[in-house]
Amino acid sequence: MNLEAFFTAAFLATFIRSTVPLLLTALGGLLSERSGIVNIALEGLIIFGALAAAVVTQQTEGTLGPAAPWLGWLAGAAAGGLIAWVHALVSIKYKADQVISGTAINMLATGLSGLVLNALYGSSTESQATQQPLPQWGIGELTFSPPVYFAFVAVVIVYYVLYRTPYGLRLRATGEQPQAAASMGVNVRNIRYSAVILSGMLAGTAGVFLSIGFLSSFTRNLSAGIGFIALAALIFGKWRPLGVLGSTLLFGFLSALAVQLGAATFLPSSLINILPYLLTILALVFFGRSVAPKALGKPYEG
Repeated sequence: MNLEAFFTAAFLATFIRSTVPLLLTALGGLLSERSGIVNIALEGLIIFGALAAAVVTQQTEGTLGPAAPWLGWLAGAAAGGLIAWVHALVSIKYKADQVISGTAINMLATGLSGLVLNALYGSSTESQATQQPLPQWGIGELTFSPPVYFAFVAVVIVYYVLYRTPYGLRLRATGEQPQAAASMGVNVRNIRYSAVILSGMLAGTAGVFLSIGFLSSFTRNLSAGIGFIALAALIFGKWRPLGVLGSTLLFGFLSALAVQLGAATFLPSSLINILPYLLTILALVFFGRSVAPKALGKPYEG
C-alpha cells in the first residue's frame, strides 16, 4: 500500500474531526471525575447540546443570519450545563447513585430528543437542516469550525486551571480527600457543582460541533457512543489533561483509520465498523491501568 496515498490531507482532516468531540467530552469528564462525581451522562449531554444547538440555530437564522450558529453554540453549551446541573443535584444534594443518575440522563436524551424533533419538524429522527452552520476556517481540505480550535485551546485552559490555580487545587482535593478539603475551608459541594456543570458545557460543545460545526442538522443518536469512548479515553489518559489529549488523539486516529480502510475496500465493512471500538477495548486492557480519584463516586457526608 502506498502510504503517501493513504495518509492524505483528507485523512488528517478526518482524524482531527474524529478527535475533537472525544477531546471536549473527555475534558468535561475529567473535571467532573477529578471532583469526585462519576459522569456516565456524557453521552446524553452531547445529545442535549447537539439538539439545542441545531434547533436554536435553525429557528433563529432567519432573524439573526450569520449570528444564529453562535447563539446555537451558546444554547448547546447551556443545555449541556443545565442537564449536568440536574445530575449534580441528584448526586450531591440527594446522594443518589451517580451511575444510575447518569444512565437515566442518557435514556432521557434519546427519548426527549425524539419528542422535540417530532413536535418541531414532524419527524422523530432528524431536524430541518440549517442554512447557517458555524463557519469553516482553514486552508484547502484542512478547514474546521471554531469548536475544533477551541477543543485544543481547552486542553491548555483545563491544564492551567487544574494545576496552576487555587480552584484547581480545591477541585482535585475534593476528589481525593473531601473531608480534609472541607477542614481547610473548601466548600466541597460548590466545587463539585461547578465541576459537573463545566463538564456538561464541554460535552454540550462537543454536541454543538457534531450538529452545526460538522453537520448542518441534528439526527437522533448522532453521538454514536462518543460519550462512552470519551470515558474510556479518560481512564486511559489517567484523569490528566495531557493524558486525555493523547488518548483521544489515539482513538481519533483509529476512527479515521477505519474510515480510510473502508474507502480502501479490502476489509469486510462489518470489521471496519467495529475496529475503533475493538481497538479501544484492547488499549484499555493492555495499557489502561490507572488509579481513579480516591473519592470518585462516593457521596460527600459533611
